[in-house]
Amino acid sequence: MDVFDQIAPLPVTDYEAMANKIMPELVGQEIEDFKYNTWHVTNWRHLEKRITGPEFEAGNWKWRILLFPFGNNNQDTVSIYLDFVDPKGAPAGWHSCVQFALVLWNPEDLTQYIYHHAHHRFTAEESDWGFTRFYDLRKLLTPCENRTRALIENDSTNITAFVRVLKDPAAFNISEISSYSYDSKKETGYVGLKNQGATGYMNSLLQSLYCTTYFRKAVYQIPTEDDEPIKSVSLALQRVFYQLQTSNTPVGTTELTKSFGWDLTESFVQHDVQEFNRVLQDNIEGKMKGTKADGAITKLFVGKMKSYIKCVNVDYESSRVEGFYDIQLNVKGCQTLRDSFKDYIQEEILEGDNKYQAEGYGLQDAKKGVIFESFPPVLHLQLKRFEYDLQRDAMVKINDRHEFPMEIDLEEFLSEDTDRTNPHKYLLYGVLVHSGDSHEGHYFALFKPEKDGKWFKFDDDHVIPVIDKEVFEDNYGGEYPNENTITIRSAARNHERFTNAYMLVYIRESNVDEILSPVVSEDIPEHLQKRLEQERAIEDQRRKEMEGRHLYLIVKIVTAEKFKVHQGFDLANFDDRQYPLSEVFTYKILKADTYGSFKEHVSRSFNIPTKQVRFWVFVNRQNKTVRPDAPISDSLTNISMEEIHAKMTSRQNEMKLYMEVADIPLSGLTWFPANHIMVFIKYFDPDKQALEGLGHLYVQKFGKVGDITRFLREKKNFSPDTPLKIYEEVKPNMIVEMKLKSTFQQSEIQDGDIICFQKALTEKEIQERTTSGRYWDIPHFYESLTLRIVVSFKPKLKYRDPNPEFDLVLNKKWTYDQIAGAVGTYLNTDPLKLRFTTAHSTSGTPKSDIKQTTAHTLSEMLQTAYLSPPVHILFYELEMKEPTKVYWLGSTVKNEIVIYFRLPNNGIINDIIKVILKNEKVTLSSPNSRIRLFEVYHNKIQKEYTETEPIERIHEYATLYAEEIPQDEVHADQNDRTIQVYHFTINPIRIHGIPFKFVIKNGETLENTKVRLRHRLGMSKIEFLKVKIAIVPGTSYVKPEYLEDDDIILSEKKLSNEECLGLDHLDKSLTEKVIFIRG
Repeated sequence: MDVFDQIAPLPVTDYEAMANKIMPELVGQEIEDFKYNTWHVTNWRHLEKRITGPEFEAGNWKWRILLFPFGNNNQDTVSIYLDFVDPKGAPAGWHSCVQFALVLWNPEDLTQYIYHHAHHRFTAEESDWGFTRFYDLRKLLTPCENRTRALIENDSTNITAFVRVLKDPAAFNISEISSYSYDSKKETGYVGLKNQGATGYMNSLLQSLYCTTYFRKAVYQIPTEDDEPIKSVSLALQRVFYQLQTSNTPVGTTELTKSFGWDLTESFVQHDVQEFNRVLQDNIEGKMKGTKADGAITKLFVGKMKSYIKCVNVDYESSRVEGFYDIQLNVKGCQTLRDSFKDYIQEEILEGDNKYQAEGYGLQDAKKGVIFESFPPVLHLQLKRFEYDLQRDAMVKINDRHEFPMEIDLEEFLSEDTDRTNPHKYLLYGVLVHSGDSHEGHYFALFKPEKDGKWFKFDDDHVIPVIDKEVFEDNYGGEYPNENTITIRSAARNHERFTNAYMLVYIRESNVDEILSPVVSEDIPEHLQKRLEQERAIEDQRRKEMEGRHLYLIVKIVTAEKFKVHQGFDLANFDDRQYPLSEVFTYKILKADTYGSFKEHVSRSFNIPTKQVRFWVFVNRQNKTVRPDAPISDSLTNISMEEIHAKMTSRQNEMKLYMEVADIPLSGLTWFPANHIMVFIKYFDPDKQALEGLGHLYVQKFGKVGDITRFLREKKNFSPDTPLKIYEEVKPNMIVEMKLKSTFQQSEIQDGDIICFQKALTEKEIQERTTSGRYWDIPHFYESLTLRIVVSFKPKLKYRDPNPEFDLVLNKKWTYDQIAGAVGTYLNTDPLKLRFTTAHSTSGTPKSDIKQTTAHTLSEMLQTAYLSPPVHILFYELEMKEPTKVYWLGSTVKNEIVIYFRLPNNGIINDIIKVILKNEKVTLSSPNSRIRLFEVYHNKIQKEYTETEPIERIHEYATLYAEEIPQDEVHADQNDRTIQVYHFTINPIRIHGIPFKFVIKNGETLENTKVRLRHRLGMSKIEFLKVKIAIVPGTSYVKPEYLEDDDIILSEKKLSNEECLGLDHLDKSLTEKVIFIRG
């Protein structure tokens, strides 16, 4: 929407021709109405800041031009918009899809003008659309840019609006759809997926797999009745698919990513779609084994290709047939998809210095290539839009134009022996698109879910219909001319398109009916339907409750029985999560309910006559205690609970009450005393180290404290001469001994205060309790209560750790060993095996490991002093003496599989090797292959283990790797030598990557050594060009010797035992994130 001017013979008033010239054709769009309207603007310099032109009708709705002659928040430019006249009067959900152009022109010279064009989906919320920077105001007032006259002359000009109202909304970008008014389900029959942060790549693939209904049905066939969604990828994927099928709103994927073992951080990392697809399908394929769905993925996605080397002059061919799940095709240098296939099977000639060593024939000229043996029903084509740039030393995106057809016949790319009875004509059904560069971007999918249906754009939480142009032309990439530029004086400028296809989904024409057959109710597991229906019912109920929450009041009631067992401050702990919360009675009542009806309801639930019940209201005192303050009078029987709440506890969201129960009347109809102080009594038992709530007691303000000692002794069946110590619980850190001769008024006792007493102990009794580590008096016990804290313990490695989550009440001053002791007792395990990790205050995920030798107390470990509310979480793990995982390397050093295991302390290395060989993903080139297990520390091999060594010898912090010993090492002769190879960047101390053992063959040139190294690393020739090879001395201060001459014979270097071979190249792990799925 840049500014363009024109000097051309076509006059503005040739309206039809002008509209066709300045507004591009929208292929596949039906024009419902076309109108134009010209506004003659006069007295420009004296116009108001914002004015509107005359109204006109288009598409049965009224429109007008909105003008800011001196700019909309910018005085240098004119701002012009197309404005819908009556957004407030528009019907609910109103929208109008419009292509329009605004032209400003000289009334005296109809060929002098400038214009902009756009298209927009107008709604009541977005009722105007146009151009804030329409044109520079100064340029309108003077002849410039090859114009012979100014566009505003004599303080007047014309502005014409050309408006095409379109019948089909498919031409509009999702960013132009008002997110709160557009209904994907209603408009398309499909719903989107919510983006967790950077999961657009995942959403686009999931929608593609969902639309492939054969795959969806196969996933539904995996048994998941007893699975948990966040632990089972299969169940989580089933749930996503079923919700996409039945939901009316966008579906979340958090449950699915949790089943992968991902945390919040992983959801903000963009991964490669091809890699994610392979990892996901590997996981699902494993779950399908032995079920009705066994083999479904192979049937759908797996084709076969033959790699071959065929000698030119002798009758010898070496070939290998392998399965493929997708095909990676070059974009660079290929204009069309057919060109990419031709490039893929292009033969390489091996001749000259690159001749092939044919068994029995020696070095021979040969042809090397691949040819397809079969294509699968569903063909995933990965377009190589990203590649490594040697000059920039970084990944770059290839935005070259690359055309792909609606249909393609692949028969010409098959080997001669392939069965051709089944046609190999493929139809396009899906395009996955990336918009952006190599560092960041946006992903969406275009898919045609039905055989003869429409194309839809699945863009995270929106789904919209699109036309063919948006599927094909808009995603070819390359450069396109700026189609608005029609000036004679300036050449058309080209602009690179950063939005283009990176994955194509083709379906064999003969398989379309089967692959896209509708999913019916019988295809969906019954347990899945029932579970999600129940969850939706619960969610609907919760939503209704939330909507009606303003009508209700939460009332919490403390009874004498609850007070009796409370071990803490006040009568109960309502909401301070630092301490154990009290299990009080909770009622949800209508605010409009009267106090009388509430009292009757509660009394009935406790089976107590209403007249024997009185409720006291808890208040928050200034000293931060929570105490009963005043009773609710029976005179308020007909007053609503909302009014009572507002009057007596207005500062609290909920109402907290103490239920007083009278056993016998005082006299006649009087059950409760007046003009007395109600205090609460607690007893401290130094033997049990516990408090006991003994209910309430009425005292008179002029009565003496000593007067209640007889009552206290009777309560605990003490002898009349038992000495007592009596304290007032003022607040947690203020426990004051009361004077027996003082009155309650002198002691400042009021309603709701708490009096705590105990036996007075002898010196001997005090000594006994002190020696045994127990608190002997009330002040010290209360001090210990202030140090109590509830800590939530969670297993650190949840994806592979079956240990439970639990809460423990601990002491803030406890040391690491004391914490481990308490957790060890709870888990019935050795405390020495426990390791703890702190939690991030925001995400609640593991943060920092806590050293066993730390001098920090529990309070310092938690570090929550400045957080509100505080987070008291520690992650734990049981550390085994033997490592819990080993990395199995594939045929190349960069391929690795993580294998977890648990073995007894008395195990040997061969036990680990047995575990490795049982893993279904581990394959060997020969049944007699030997396995090497080696220890890596700081990216260098520290030790290679023998099979009989005990596991306990493995270093505590080492990383274990296992591999099949390469054949060149197995068959090395006495003059060959094995050396360690490791990776570094520039400086040998900047180590990275996986080290490995490598054979230096006697008499071999560096050129041939490089070939073997490249194959071992699994690098392409282009990648390996960035690797420099050096001999690295054993001491770090000696510079490495770089090897640049390919004719060097490395075996002649006579390397010492301390020297290694170093590979100097970029550490790509700093920029690339490895994707994993553990569930």
